[in-house]
Amino acid sequence: MGRGRRTQPKKFAAKLKAIRTRLGITQQEMVSLLKSHAPKEFIDSGYVSQFESGKREPTLPIVLAYARVAGISTDVLIDDKIDLPEKLPSKPKHKK
Repeated sequence: MGRGRRTQPKKFAAKLKAIRTRLGITQQEMVSLLKSHAPKEFIDSGYVSQFESGKREPTLPIVLAYARVAGISTDVLIDDKIDLPEKLPSKPKHKK
């Protein structure tokens, strides 16, 4: 049983960045949205940067939060054969 990094889909980090840029929000705004969908998870803007560059892997609840923010299935994020839709929700909403 190795302790190395898990294999990630090749397009995963790029998809995470594309979500934020297509929504036209800053990394700090993305942090707020992710926290609203995964309130028990620790996340800051430095993490978002590392997720987008592939240097850090988000937890499963944060992956789910990204999908909810974007209005897509987690399959779209983790399956390299599925591209992100061109149009994402225009006004991301915080979960209440």
